Amino acid sequence: MASLYWLPPAITKHAIPPIRFGNLNLRQVSSQPHPMYPCFRFKSPSVLCTKLSVWEPSLPYAPAENDNSLVKGTNIFESIKSQDTSDPSLPAEDDDSINIKDNLSQLQQLKWPMWILGPLVLLVTGVVPTLWLPLSSTFLGPNIAGLLSLVGLDCIFNMGATLFLLMADACARHPNKAEGHNNSQAPLKYMLWNISACIVGFVVPMVMLLASNKGALQPPLPFISFSVLLGPYLLLLAVQMLTEMLTWHWGSPVWLVTPVVYEAYRVLQLMRGLRLGAEVGAPIWAVEAIRGLVSWWVLMLGVQLMRVSWFAGRASSVTHIQFHVNSK
Repeated sequence: MASLYWLPPAITKHAIPPIRFGNLNLRQVSSQPHPMYPCFRFKSPSVLCTKLSVWEPSLPYAPAENDNSLVKGTNIFESIKSQDTSDPSLPAEDDDSINIKDNLSQLQQLKWPMWILGPLVLLVTGVVPTLWLPLSSTFLGPNIAGLLSLVGLDCIFNMGATLFLLMADACARHPNKAEGHNNSQAPLKYMLWNISACIVGFVVPMVMLLASNKGALQPPLPFISFSVLLGPYLLLLAVQMLTEMLTWHWGSPVWLVTPVVYEAYRVLQLMRGLRLGAEVGAPIWAVEAIRGLVSWWVLMLGVQLMRVSWFAGRASSVTHIQFHVNSK
């Protein structure tokens, strides 16, 4: 039977003389092993690892499927180039902005029926009771009951006018409140003119009443007859002044049409007073004074319409200039 012998590994020793460099007492150690220590040669295998350990930190860049990585994709230079070419000053339209635009367009479509509903409310509450209702059904005589019935008709018109102005304000205001296009300030001259016209409309009836009580105008006009003829007129004139001041204070876009609405109805109101003059036995000078008030407010209504056309032309010219400036 053959026997196997195990021979111990041979250990080689090499003696390397020291090397001197000029005047320097330095020794250069070569890569050869020291004569007193053995040299073992091992081949270090290469270890390939595709997954990091739990305790090792992740790299600053990772493949595209990692959402937490700073660099998207397999090439770091492509990611840097794509980040540099993107313009941060131009915000990208996300889903929220698209939804907001859709909601604004739907809201604008809902405003279109107000263009018919608003004037229809104004017609039903203001014109129909004044022109189509018989005078005997609304006026019960020169007394408190007749005065209250006339005031009730004017209150119905005032509610319709308020609804009309609210709908007109909703249609005129910009859908986006953050853009600052909703504040519309009336010019100072316009406000002074409207206040002056209303003051003249107040002063003339008061002078009539005082002159009748002093006996300067004959025959005198009784107070109840004066209240039936001009009482609802004075009350609605005060309401108009208050409404205009509120529109100026709130910066509502309807400040330009508010006097038109009330002054157009005021003409019908005074025409009703002319018809009631025969019912209450008003003197000739009172009827002539009411006709003068009708003429005054027709003149003021014409001035308001001219002012509306002037503001419309001015707004059109400003829009045209801004369009040319933006196109350049």
